[in-house]
Amino acid sequence: MGELFAPTHLMILLIILGIFMLPVIFFILTLQGALRKCAPQSRTIDPGLCWLFIIPVVNLVVGFIIVLNMAKSLRNEFNLRGMVADAEPGQGIGIAMCVCACCSIIPILGALAALAYLVLWIMYWVKIAEYSKMLEPFEP
Repeated sequence: MGELFAPTHLMILLIILGIFMLPVIFFILTLQGALRKCAPQSRTIDPGLCWLFIIPVVNLVVGFIIVLNMAKSLRNEFNLRGMVADAEPGQGIGIAMCVCACCSIIPILGALAALAYLVLWIMYWVKIAEYSKMLEPFEP
C-alpha cells in the first residue's frame, strides 16, 4: 500500500491532473473575460463565479446557471451597445453541453454523452470567444 503513494506516483498524478485541468482553466478565463467586457449593469452573474465550474459534480448544476446567465449578460450588453446578435447568445449549445455532462454519469450511455459533451464544450468555448471578440473596442 505504501508503494501506491510513492512520491513519483504522486508527481505523475499531479502532472496528469494538470494536463487535464489546463484547458478547463483557459475555458473559465474565456468565460470570465467575456463577462468582464460586459458593463456591470448588463451582467446577471459575477465573473468570479465562473470558477465554480472547476469543482467536480458541482459543475453539473453550476454549468446551467453560468450558461443561462452568460446568455442573458451577453444579450443585455449587445442591446446596450445597439449591436445585432442572437436572442440568447450561446444558450442553445451551452444547454446541450450541460445536458450531455449530466448524462455522462449514466452507465452505458455515459461514454457517448461524454464524447458529445467534449464536442459541445469546444463549440461553446469557441462561440463565447467569438462573442467576447465582438465586445472588444474597435481600433482602426
